[in-house]
Amino acid sequence: MDNTQSRPVLTVSQLNKQARLTIEERFQMVWVTGELSNFARPRSGHWYFTLKDTGAQVRCAMFANSNRRVQMQPTDGQQVLIRGRVSLYEGRGDFQIIADQMEPAGEGVLRQAFDALKLKLADEGLFDRERKRPIPDIPKHIAVITSPTGAALQDVLAVWQRRVPTLQVTVIPTAVQGPEAEAQVLWALKAASKLPVDAILLTRGGGSLEDLWTFNLESVARAVAASKIPIVSAIGHEIDIAITDFVADLRAPTPSVAAELMVPDGEEMLQNIDGEFRHLTVLMEGQLREHQLQLDKLNLRLVNPESYLQQAWMRLDDSANRIQRSAERTLAGTSNQYDNLYKRLLSQSPSFALSRAREKLQRVETSLEDGVNRQLQSQASAIAMLARMLDGMSPLHTLGRGYAFLRDDSGSLVTHTEHALVGTTMTAQLQDGTISATVKEVTKQEKNT
Repeated sequence: MDNTQSRPVLTVSQLNKQARLTIEERFQMVWVTGELSNFARPRSGHWYFTLKDTGAQVRCAMFANSNRRVQMQPTDGQQVLIRGRVSLYEGRGDFQIIADQMEPAGEGVLRQAFDALKLKLADEGLFDRERKRPIPDIPKHIAVITSPTGAALQDVLAVWQRRVPTLQVTVIPTAVQGPEAEAQVLWALKAASKLPVDAILLTRGGGSLEDLWTFNLESVARAVAASKIPIVSAIGHEIDIAITDFVADLRAPTPSVAAELMVPDGEEMLQNIDGEFRHLTVLMEGQLREHQLQLDKLNLRLVNPESYLQQAWMRLDDSANRIQRSAERTLAGTSNQYDNLYKRLLSQSPSFALSRAREKLQRVETSLEDGVNRQLQSQASAIAMLARMLDGMSPLHTLGRGYAFLRDDSGSLVTHTEHALVGTTMTAQLQDGTISATVKEVTKQEKNT
């Protein structure tokens, strides 16, 4: 009996696809070390090679988007460490590794230590964004921790000299690789923390993973994380990554980029300042126009001094009328007394008494007349004095002689030179109107000693 119809049958393509999916699900990402052989680089830019050891070999592929980050030049016979995804090429049924990272095999232990420390510090929260402190927008003093003979320092100083020539820079020299580098970098970080600086730049040029290892040490990473001063880490080239890049407050891909990130462009700052100045000028001109309108409104509400004089003249006329009526009443009363006395004299008619009475009457009349005249003169003098005082207080005469009253923008009279500042606006009150003027120069009169 033929049972072929009851058994599942796969095509080769289906078999290879299921095998690929099974392999990729089982292995995912692996690190593998071995010797390079059959290395090929076609026009596409992809790399194809075999990785082998004394007992086995495996085909490998590394596509262009991954191999351009590799810092070594691979050749047959090299011992390398690759990281990749285990897969199967369905077209030929070849078991293979799709690599995304390659480095000399000697760096494998360092790479594992790097990954372990990175994971440890990340779990402690030392990479958290909340810990990052902002770099000052316009720092005045920066400390640089680097090799005094390295190209990185010269690149940084050249950028700062071009962008902000006035920036104060303190270079703390230190070894950046080798057995003495760790202690020197730790000492430099401690020394920088005691300086009155706004930020610290920790930098060096590119190199292998082993060359950069000082900046992957746990002691250095923790010292950077503990710094009270913001730190920028710029270790190696753009493709290089150090542990200090993760714990620092800012990571820059190169020393030059770090220098540009830490300070503003002087010319750009001047342009911004010029723009702000123009903006403030427009605002000030608008406020001056508004104040001028308010001043014009207040000026319209001012009372003409002539109205005060007219009121004074009317009060003066009222006073004169009252004095005149008082004098007339006094004269009328005196005249009545005189008439009564005269009648009494006529009724008595003795010559001596009449003569004495006439004399007494003459004296009384004279005295009364003198008293009335003195009172009239006194009232007239008082009236004249009031008229002169009112006339003297009138600003019209002063204005008529060519003088002017100066008032500041608040409407107050300006009487001293210290109240007139250069650039302020004054209003001059003339006899027939006002003039608005701006103070250009103030000359104070020397006092005579």
